[in-house]
Amino acid sequence: MRILRRNRGASPLLPVRVAVIFGTRPEAIKLAPLVRRMKRQPARFRVVTIVTAQHREMLDQVLEVFHIEPDHDLDIIRPRQTLAGIAARAVAGLHAVLKRTSPDFVVVQGDTSTTFLGALAAFYCKIPVIHVEAGLRTRHKYQPFPEEINRQLTSVLADGHCAPTERARANLLAENVDPGRIWVTGNTVIDALHDVLALRRACRHPALRRIAAEQARMILVTAHRRENQGAPMERICRAVLELVARHADVIAVFPVHLSPAVRDTVLPRLARADRVILMEPLSYFETAHFMKAAHLILTDSGGIQEEGPSLGKPVLVLRDVTERPEAVEAGTARLVGTETERIVAEAERLLCDRRAYRRMATAVNPYGDGRACERIMQAVDHMAGRAAPPPPFVPSRRA
Repeated sequence: MRILRRNRGASPLLPVRVAVIFGTRPEAIKLAPLVRRMKRQPARFRVVTIVTAQHREMLDQVLEVFHIEPDHDLDIIRPRQTLAGIAARAVAGLHAVLKRTSPDFVVVQGDTSTTFLGALAAFYCKIPVIHVEAGLRTRHKYQPFPEEINRQLTSVLADGHCAPTERARANLLAENVDPGRIWVTGNTVIDALHDVLALRRACRHPALRRIAAEQARMILVTAHRRENQGAPMERICRAVLELVARHADVIAVFPVHLSPAVRDTVLPRLARADRVILMEPLSYFETAHFMKAAHLILTDSGGIQEEGPSLGKPVLVLRDVTERPEAVEAGTARLVGTETERIVAEAERLLCDRRAYRRMATAVNPYGDGRACERIMQAVDHMAGRAAPPPPFVPSRRA
């Protein structure tokens, strides 16, 4: 494999200069453990963190949990911003910062607009791009929107691909990506989850105290994706109401996304329900503890499809297609869409059938073992010409 480090005259003993770009809560969660581990080895890596702040409040929550202060903050967020507005502000700002800092590599993660635009800005500066969580696909242009196309375009621009699973690697190979540029690393979200649950402090959220006092079974609900806004979100709300009406020992907890399109639907429909607890978005520390305390999870989130299996929690995916089919195939998650009757039926099965619940709760975790960051750092070293490629992640029982 050709060495990609741009400064060919640099000593292999000098730190590799890595710019890590992110802008949303999910990216921050999945890149924070990588940033922290790289910064612990200053002789090996010199890290610059660049945030677009595509999501301001929710991003800042994660930065606080992981004690990360960005080196460059573009603060591009605007009220009711459009995808075109995000693109224009982000690519211009990122291009300017990359020109000034001139890193050896740019690292982006996942499928957000910031991910694609960070890769594009790096391409304009002729800086090699490493894509973390590469190769996920639905093959549906608008599901999820715009994330599916963001991922595909980032793969075209990327020089190194850190695929979380063998299926993701196969997707990239099917698109003629050089196999020598793909490494199966597992997903960094499992590293992040381990880091947070290892913190020596308790989560004392009032909702957790109420659930414990009432000895209730918690259904954790998260929904925010653009394709689920409007009528699909209304159907999800009806399903939540039906489930708490049928089961007196069930409490639904719904952290409501800050998007006005989500809040305008959810708040009027669920705010007065006795056993539905609506709350502001949780910090990642709180989210980890709510997932751990949940009986089951209803979500359209990509990250939670990966995190739930590590905690032994069945996940019902509120989408028609998913770019994470490994969980469905392993039996840890099930696609249920957004029709009220289907959501209720699938949740009922898990609430009433102990054997069905146990099968999902104990299935093999396909997503990680808490060592994805180590493999990614070795991949960076490999791209810099100073290490062998990392050994691939192999799934096992829950990490």
